[in-house]
Amino acid sequence: MAEELHQLEPPPDAREKGGHEVLRCFVVDGGLSVGLRRSFDEPGTWGVLLADLARHAARIYALETQVSEDDALAAIKDMFDAEWSRPTDFGVTSAMN
Repeated sequence: MAEELHQLEPPPDAREKGGHEVLRCFVVDGGLSVGLRRSFDEPGTWGVLLADLARHAARIYALETQVSEDDALAAIKDMFDAEWSRPTDFGVTSAMN
């Protein structure tokens, strides 16, 4: 039998105004499972999304741990650069409708 699925609630502004979910990620058996929509006309817009996502993640670390937002963001970028250069796992991607 499958383990319980732990999902996040939509952010408050999305619940209030609506919107389109563009990315869903789960950690499954220690790996990343991703579903996404293309969502943007230009692929470069995903760069903005990824940078914004990194800033949000750094902010969460600063709120929930003793790691500063700047240190968390630097660690995220360092690992991003390392993973970009030498991917550890290409994973599986599903197009979501």
